[in-house]
Amino acid sequence: MRLGTRWAAFTAPPAAVPDALRSQIAAVEKLLPEGQLTHQPTPSWTLTWLEGRPVAELDTGVIVTLDAEGQVVVRHDPDDEFA
Repeated sequence: MRLGTRWAAFTAPPAAVPDALRSQIAAVEKLLPEGQLTHQPTPSWTLTWLEGRPVAELDTGVIVTLDAEGQVVVRHDPDDEFA
């Protein structure tokens, strides 16, 4: 069993976050309006594991994961209440 973790956007991901996801997580964060977040809480990432693959989900509904072939996939959960 692998334990997940949580961290704030715009901070360094913890060591548990696989290297394969790190560059795409950084790319997603570059698209966030960091300067406009002063009146809102900073969104956080949550790392979980599904069928042995890492899933990093931002509070905004953005999901960064690996597909079955090991390729990084970025998608948005349309059902996320904060999106």
